[in-house]
Amino acid sequence: MSEAIKPKLPSSPGNPKQPSHQTNVGKTQNIVEEIVKTIDGLKDGLQKYPIRDLVNHAAEFGPYLKQQRLETNQVRKFLDAVNRLKADLAEKGDFSEIETEVVLLKPKLAYAAARQRAAKPLGEVMSAAIDKVHSKEDFERLVQLIESIIAYHKAEGGK
Repeated sequence: MSEAIKPKLPSSPGNPKQPSHQTNVGKTQNIVEEIVKTIDGLKDGLQKYPIRDLVNHAAEFGPYLKQQRLETNQVRKFLDAVNRLKADLAEKGDFSEIETEVVLLKPKLAYAAARQRAAKPLGEVMSAAIDKVHSKEDFERLVQLIESIIAYHKAEGGK
């Protein structure tokens, strides 16, 4: 093993030098950057996003979105659009039939982010993911990503 595993240190809410709000903001920005960097580094499409990394990222990102006061209905609108495309893909069987609609999810995310600031981090992550969707397998990984994010957002008490 080339790299030592570092234990996760508990946050220190009582630290007067660093208000917990700033810690959370920094951590949140870090998770967005970390996910986007991971996705951007995938050379062979989103299907190569390791599932354990995806779940770990979603486990941090879902609560972050809740903290940003992103409402579940904003996330669900995106999931509903993705699920419609999933149904279309199952019916048509050819990814090229839905590829245009997949790419057009990006402007919808940009619009949602412009209307609600809390949707911006979701838009950044999902736009990076959409850029890596070029096949049915990539699209399936996109579905797994958004479903995982919603699950962790809801588990955190997202409404």
